[in-house]
Amino acid sequence: MRKALTWEIVAFIVIGVCLWAIFIANWAAPDWHDGELYVALPPAGSDDDIDFELELATLFAQRLHLKVQPVPMASDHIVQELTTHKVHFAAAGLRSNSASALRFSTSYQTLSEQVICKDKTPKHLDDLANRSIEVLAESAQENALRTVAEHQFNLHWEESHHSSVPELLKEVAEGRIDCTVANEEQIATARNFYTKLGDVLDLNTQSHLAWAFAADVDATLLNAANDFFAGIKNDGTLAVLIDRHYGHNERLEPVDAVAFVSKAQTVLPHFKRWFEEAAALTGIEWQLLASLAYQESHWDPLATSYTNVRGMMMLTEDTADQMNVEDRLDAHASIIAGAKYLQKLKESLPDRIDDKERTWMALAAYNQGMGHLEDARVLAVKSSLNPDVWSDVRKVMPLLSRPAYFDQSKHGHARGGEAVILVETVRLYYDMLNRMAPEEMLGSSSSSNLGLKPPHPQIPSLR
Repeated sequence: MRKALTWEIVAFIVIGVCLWAIFIANWAAPDWHDGELYVALPPAGSDDDIDFELELATLFAQRLHLKVQPVPMASDHIVQELTTHKVHFAAAGLRSNSASALRFSTSYQTLSEQVICKDKTPKHLDDLANRSIEVLAESAQENALRTVAEHQFNLHWEESHHSSVPELLKEVAEGRIDCTVANEEQIATARNFYTKLGDVLDLNTQSHLAWAFAADVDATLLNAANDFFAGIKNDGTLAVLIDRHYGHNERLEPVDAVAFVSKAQTVLPHFKRWFEEAAALTGIEWQLLASLAYQESHWDPLATSYTNVRGMMMLTEDTADQMNVEDRLDAHASIIAGAKYLQKLKESLPDRIDDKERTWMALAAYNQGMGHLEDARVLAVKSSLNPDVWSDVRKVMPLLSRPAYFDQSKHGHARGGEAVILVETVRLYYDMLNRMAPEEMLGSSSSSNLGLKPPHPQIPSLR
């Protein structure tokens, strides 16, 4: 009796699994007119790419009064999932000429594809025949190689079905694979973590990135995407998004990156709990506060400048008085006060400004004062730029050091270029801390093998 019951349970489970498999095989995303867009996005491990693509897709959905349902997906699954209508489109950094079975929107970004190797990267495409190249299957990088192979007949490579481009770059840096291909933004980001990455070889074939749709896509949706890209190109929104996610790359020399990583592993753990406390009090991420502190003092609670700003957050006497700090060399008091002061600056900016943009501008004001930031915003307006977008404000802020400009400004001379450098460098440190795995900030002595945590935001799987 017991054996018969066991077989009944097994049979029930098998039938259930089969029915579920049939359901998954025949399931299709609901009609997008019903309120949701199912969007294929880069898989886990793609780091900043996934953030950029998700923000872009979310903005598109908002314009259509729809909600995004993100579906993380490996690049070699996209064609199948699109043609079977499991998703409405793919926002995964695909080349617009990569698959004849699909249709593509107009391009939103053009990037150079580059080869990088663990040892000396060849200087000529002909020399790649003697190297072992591994690339992400069906990615923009593999399609770039296919284009090159039309003329370089001796070019060969191996497809990777389990890695992301950042993971392949990590393997090159650690000497586990010979060469890979990545775009210029991906390589610029990777250099901040893997300082031994050497020269690159440009494939001389650019990737015109676009969203991919099924061949029988509803023309209304494809046309809406094309209109969306035309609109955000014309009004500057696309440039702002690209700057927000990639504009701060390539700002550190290798020696600076190594020093930052080393201190993140050895010094930061002693102060991390206070940055987390400050984050809880202000709502500003602890990684951003820690990045600002590193830029200001290199996490030295006794730091003092020639202008007499002092402590972990390099507070002036006036700022310390405003924030009720008695001893600027008290690291805990300095961190809390610096965070609250940054929050105060951020809150003084108009609410209409996007939260991230307000953060970057507040950092500029932390360095030069709110008055000089406002002068820069006024100058942006006079220059036909957007005063509510940091990428525009930073173009004019350095001009405040020139008499022709500061003589006409309400608050006079400012070291505006210094503020721009601070903001962009803090953005880079912030990005690096966000990508470092928690165990890398627990005193590890190795700075050549940084663990990267899964990208943010965490995207729920719908599969």
